[in-house]
Amino acid sequence: MRQFILEKQTVKNGVVTLEGKDFRYLRQVLRVKAGDMVNIRLQNGQLQNSTVAKIDDKAKKITLQFCANTGTGTVTGAATADPAAGSITRGVQSTEIDGKLPDVEYWLFQFLPRPQKFELIVRQATECGVSVIVPVIGEYTEKSSAAALEGNKKERLERIVREARQQSGSPVDTKILPPMGLEEAVEKWKEFCEAGEAGDEAAAGKSAAGFVLSERDDCSETLKRVVSQSACLKKVAVAVGSEGGISPEEVKLLQEKGLFHPIHFAVNILRCETAALYGIAAVQSAIN
Repeated sequence: MRQFILEKQTVKNGVVTLEGKDFRYLRQVLRVKAGDMVNIRLQNGQLQNSTVAKIDDKAKKITLQFCANTGTGTVTGAATADPAAGSITRGVQSTEIDGKLPDVEYWLFQFLPRPQKFELIVRQATECGVSVIVPVIGEYTEKSSAAALEGNKKERLERIVREARQQSGSPVDTKILPPMGLEEAVEKWKEFCEAGEAGDEAAAGKSAAGFVLSERDDCSETLKRVVSQSACLKKVAVAVGSEGGISPEEVKLLQEKGLFHPIHFAVNILRCETAALYGIAAVQSAIN
């Protein structure tokens, strides 16, 4: 676990007490002990160092005490010399990840596959730092796939996002929007691109770019060319098909109304869950 994400827990005088599922996860899964360091992601997005001050196995409660941040953030409590000392995570710490991510906000437009595959896509996209995941009800989407995201399924997806952020250390607060049709999804993307640009479509076009992964190799553009022509990208979207892909009509709509660029990767035929991860990684690598 790179970080522990606080949701509704109350912090008082630099101390937070965890119980229930949080206690079981830290104590029984991660086997934390008194003195271990835990990086906490606060509700305002700040990363805060803490130590395990007390474990009450009988009452099933763990008390975390905030301590000094050696990286970014506000200092509270006593100082610690080494943020990795006593950490429950080996290797790169969350404090080392913060501040190293590019100033680009990524959206994933995922044409809905079967629920189990969508869960995997959500987990991987969250680990990659995708900001918004838009489940798109496309021409080849099974009706049951959209219905499966209602009710308790929404809570499960939120839990998957939280677990993925905790394991990866992602500072990005990944959100999953409700399932929607392609036209509505495109409108949301356009609104987001124009936000902050005072309705200036030309300015929005320079800072935003969308890519739709195409199975056909007749695309006139390449990822490298589009990225090289947009030197100040701040908002980037990737659209990926479901098991049946994306219909030609849907690709055309993404091009004409959403200004997406169809791109084709000269690789083997990929499953939709593999294509999403591959596409996000390729776009991020090209931009970085």
